[in-house]
Amino acid sequence: MSANLSLPLLFIIFLIVVWILKCLNIVREYDRAVVFRLGRVLKNAKGPGIVLIFWPIDKIVQVSLRVVTWEVPPQDIITRDNVSLKVNAVVYFRVISAIQAVVEVENYRYAVEQAAQTSLRTVLGEVEMDDLLSQRETLNAKLQVILDEHTEPWGVKVTGVNVKQVDLPQEMQRAIAAQAEAERERRAKIIAATGEFQASTKLAEAAAVLNREPVAVTLRYLQTLVEIGTEKNTTVVFPLPIDLLGGLAAKFGAGRAPASAAAEPGPAAKPV
Repeated sequence: MSANLSLPLLFIIFLIVVWILKCLNIVREYDRAVVFRLGRVLKNAKGPGIVLIFWPIDKIVQVSLRVVTWEVPPQDIITRDNVSLKVNAVVYFRVISAIQAVVEVENYRYAVEQAAQTSLRTVLGEVEMDDLLSQRETLNAKLQVILDEHTEPWGVKVTGVNVKQVDLPQEMQRAIAAQAEAERERRAKIIAATGEFQASTKLAEAAAVLNREPVAVTLRYLQTLVEIGTEKNTTVVFPLPIDLLGGLAAKFGAGRAPASAAAEPGPAAKPV
């Protein structure tokens, strides 16, 4: 008789243990539990730690609050200046309201991924290729704002969007390389012309100083002799004073002046 009673008792104890295990739920630190009681969501999410529910009346859905990193697949984009590109990006987002992420949207991760692809094609299709390559920080911020506006009703916060890679066609790569080479040649010519202009300006100033100070010419002459003497060559230099050369030039110039004056015909005499 006691054996017949012990079997139902053990079965009842087993059911009670199973029911208690169903009522006990352990929620991790980075998760939150959304509890539905008879189909209605409770006001606040539960966790972390041990969460007690009244099973089977209550149902529980756990949602992670960690940042999710999702890589957007390469998207075919035509920029405003009609250049075909393949662009991929990385989106960082996290759930800030577990209840909204469960109630407001069926699958919040899939919804965020589709919104990210659509926004990437829309925003990058409105800019030119040069802006896409040079103003990524501005485009990243714009994409983040647009995505955040879409995901806010779902209880999801987009923390960052980064355009990862831009694949250019081979023809466009060659055109960009030719443009960069032409730009470097233009800068080199401008720098060379600027250097010639500055050098000519300094030479003009030096000539003006030498013209005002004859002693400076002598000093420059002596400096040139020193530079020639330091080199290992077979050149023989006979230095002459600058004053001697100047005196000879003045003497020869004065000697030619009367001869030229005598050669000039005078006024013809008038007959009486």
